[in-house]
Amino acid sequence: MSELRAADIDRYLALLLMPEAVRDDLLTLMLFNAEIAAIRDRVREPLPGEVRLQWWSDVLSGERDGEANAHPVASALRDMMDRRAMAAAPLMAMCAARIFDLYDDPMPDRMSYEGYAGETASTMLQMSVYLIDPAISAETATASGHAGVAQAVAGHLMMLPITQARGQVFIPGDLLAATGLDRDRFVRGEDRAAISTVVRAFAGFGREHLNKAKAALGLMPAAVFPAYLPVSLVEPVLVRAEKLGAASLDTSLQLPQWRRQWSLWRAARRGGL
Repeated sequence: MSELRAADIDRYLALLLMPEAVRDDLLTLMLFNAEIAAIRDRVREPLPGEVRLQWWSDVLSGERDGEANAHPVASALRDMMDRRAMAAAPLMAMCAARIFDLYDDPMPDRMSYEGYAGETASTMLQMSVYLIDPAISAETATASGHAGVAQAVAGHLMMLPITQARGQVFIPGDLLAATGLDRDRFVRGEDRAAISTVVRAFAGFGREHLNKAKAALGLMPAAVFPAYLPVSLVEPVLVRAEKLGAASLDTSLQLPQWRRQWSLWRAARRGGL
């Protein structure tokens, strides 16, 4: 688990509160996600990143079994997929969606963002539910869809200082346009009033999906809720973004670790967001 702790401490902390019987499989899924999410930070140019994502896609389709056996995460992933009869298609779609991360193209609009989040964060939640209870997972697509968008928004709000510095903008273009901004003006950070407005609008977009996720989760069996524990960390980020506005470009929106641990424990204890 030390690899996950180093790569994604929030999912690591959530994993400790998930059912022990499936914890190793959930760990494997989370390590795979950490691998493909970090590719942008490990390459200097997009093409090597695309090659790496294609390698993972080939692993998932069973085309690189020899190489996969020599890679601890890839080997564990293939073993888990075989044992649990997990479909490769959603995970391959995650790899395809991550190609967007490698470039600095702007996110066109909210619909495009929902599609991106649906194939990344939402898929992670839905596959986590599958590992906990495959029979119930067919009923949780709506909850996973909305929760994943909310989670992605919170993640991109926390990354604003990093993404702005490298010229990458995940805030949907239609939200930028509504405040008189475009990608270049946002990256330059000159119009702080407009940036405050669009940051709050983006947080509001996340809150809309979070509220829908809460409503959908209220109809789900309690047994599946542990899969959604990481989503319990979303709302405090949205609150801070709404309060800070443009200052989110210069200030960390992440709560201290002890508060995140407490939020996760409280959500696990009450079985809800």
